[in-house]
Amino acid sequence: MKKIAAPLLALAMTASAAFAGGPVIVEEEPVVEAASPRSGWIVPVIIGLIVVCAIACGNDDDEPVTTAPPA
Repeated sequence: MKKIAAPLLALAMTASAAFAGGPVIVEEEPVVEAASPRSGWIVPVIIGLIVVCAIACGNDDDEPVTTAPPA
């Protein structure tokens, strides 16, 4: 019985060791995000200033008024 049990025991010990895995270490990859531009407010401010200037300046395309010379 010892002749049969010893090889079977050795086979069972080596087979379980062969299929045994080590610890699984899962490392999370760092999330890379694009930095928001600091000058994101410049374009809307410039467009706003242009619109305000266009409204405030008004229309200067009127023809000049001519008056008759005094007689």
